[in-house]
Order: sequence, then structure tokens, then C-alpha cells
Amino acid sequence: MSRPPRITPTIWRRHATEGGTPIMRRLLVVAVALTLTACSPAPATQQAGQETGQAAQQAAAPQAGFPVTVENCGRELTFDKPPAKVVTGYHPSLETLLALGLGDQVAGRTNFSESPFLPGQQEQYAKIPEISDTIMLPQKEVMLSQGADFVLDNAMAGFDAAGGYATVQELEAAGSPVYILGGWCSPEEVLEFTIDDTYADLRNLGAIFGVPDRADALIAELQSGLADVTKRVADRSPVKVLATDGGKGPVNAYGGSGITHQMITAAGGTNVLADVKGDYTEVSAEKVSAAQPEAVLISDYSTLRGEDMPSSPAKAAEAFAIAKNSPAAKEQRYLALPVAAQHPGYRNILAIADIARFLHPDAFTP
Repeated sequence: MSRPPRITPTIWRRHATEGGTPIMRRLLVVAVALTLTACSPAPATQQAGQETGQAAQQAAAPQAGFPVTVENCGRELTFDKPPAKVVTGYHPSLETLLALGLGDQVAGRTNFSESPFLPGQQEQYAKIPEISDTIMLPQKEVMLSQGADFVLDNAMAGFDAAGGYATVQELEAAGSPVYILGGWCSPEEVLEFTIDDTYADLRNLGAIFGVPDRADALIAELQSGLADVTKRVADRSPVKVLATDGGKGPVNAYGGSGITHQMITAAGGTNVLADVKGDYTEVSAEKVSAAQPEAVLISDYSTLRGEDMPSSPAKAAEAFAIAKNSPAAKEQRYLALPVAAQHPGYRNILAIADIARFLHPDAFTP
């Protein structure tokens, strides 16, 4: 809940001086006493009551543009005022709020140490209290104790009761409504993701926090950048791309559904696993070998839930060993793509330009 603004009572003090005749002095004393009595502060209990009443009136007063109702994960979320005590889950959710200039409203965040920060965001991240030392939200008791009035994440894993987490329903009952970015509310909806879902999230967050103009400006900026990429790669032959998270067989890879597939296509590439119905999935080594990729995207992250993970060069070596006769293997051509960009949030649209520069460097020369 947001805190009511502080109300500081103004106390008037008047001073008088004595002078003239004794009668006049007595009259002045009486007059001054009456004046001081009339202007003296009200008793503390009366002042406290007045302050409480004024604060209640201000809290109850409707705010311009509110109430706001948005739909998320098949639920309608209604806000009478902007959230003021927000908790964010996996880092792309925090990145998105920071991009909207909403860092001051974030009261707690999870840990992010898997890859570099977006420019200008690390200092803001460091100022926000860490409530979990992994990318996951804290366990149920700790999470409920935060007293959040809004929770933003980009997966349902952090709300799984079987994992000891507070459920969406439990948080909402505690006054902490949950919003899931990208519509990643079920395995089926993960596969249905489109880039337009990121724009929709920005519009919804702009409305929820009462900053629709900021959201519109950010969307326009992202759309302009994406249009520039589209124009630059339009006349170039698509590059055959394998997107993988390593593995010697089966291979952890990205199929023809979901966010990574969308980014490859928008960047002027062709996903060699486009016929695989899946986002993050397992594919046989034989299929990867036969795909003959011309370039490889490697999911880059150094830690996962506190555990060290294989490096991007190591995962690239595994891919090249499997597709050893491919153009990508012969040229050792790969891009380490921060895995945060492969989740819903502001960063995934920025990453399209990075992928396009990797696939079509000549399209971005001066």
C-alpha cells in the first residue's frame, strides 16, 4: 500500500509588548492572552485526529486516470492507485520497470549475477534491497512478509507451491497482485509469445503505474529501432541459425515457437529447428548435425540458482563438435546471447539488433 503524504501542521505564534499606562498595560496583557489563546495550537490528540482525517481523505480521493483494470493470465487486475511497494522476480522484470523510470517504486528484487547489466541499470539495481540470493523469488513466508502491493515476474515457476513458493492466489489474498510478463502463464502460452506481447506489457505497466506517456515513448523508441533493423536486413539472405544452451546429446535448443524463434526471424535469420514445436526443448544430436547451421546463438549465463554453469565457449564447442561439418563449425561463428534476453521483458527487443549485427555485420557498417 502507498503511504499517505505527511501533513505538517503550521503553528502560528504572535508576540506582544507592554507599554503605556498601568490600565493600558493590563488591557494589553488581557488582549495578548486572548490572542495567544485563540492562536495556540490545538491539543495533540485533536491535531492527530485532524491529520488522520486529512490523510484518510487524501488516500480515499480518486487519482487521475484510476482505477485501472488490465488482464493478465486470464485474470482481471484492478488498481485504484499506482503501486508503491513492488517486488520483482527474474531480472528482465526489473529491467522493464527501470526502463520506464519506476525504480523508486521497487522495494525488493532477486539476485542477478549471470551476465552484464543493461547500460545505466547496475547502479539502480544496487540501491534496491535484495530479498533472494538467486533469480527466484524467496520462499513463501519471506515473500508474504514483504507486504508488496505489486509483484512482477516473467514465469510461473516462482509461484509453485510444490517448490515452497507463495502461489498467485495466496499473494493476491495478501494484497499483492501478480503480473506475469509476456503472457508466460502456461507452457502453451509460452509457445504463443510474439514480440507484440512485449509492447502490450509496456502499455499495461504504463497504465498500472500511471505513466502511460512514458510507456508510449518507450514503445515508439523500440519500434523505431526494430524498424531500422528490419530495413537493414530486408534485402539480405537469411542466415541459418541454431540457438542452443549446450549439451552433447540430446541438445538443449530452441524450436520454432516462442521468443527466441521470434528474435531470430526479426534479426534476419532462419531457425534451423523451426519445424520443432517448442521453445526451450531437447533435440537429438543427429537432428542438430543435419541442420547445417551457418551461425550459432549460445544462451549465456554464468550461474543458475546459485550454481556455476558451463561457459558460452564450452557450450559452443559442444555444438560445433556435433555439427562439425557445418559452416558455423568451420568458421567457429557464435554469439553469446544473455539468457535474460530470451525471456519476456524490455531487453528482448533490444537483443534483436545485437543478433542482426552478428548475422549481417555488413548491414550496419557506416
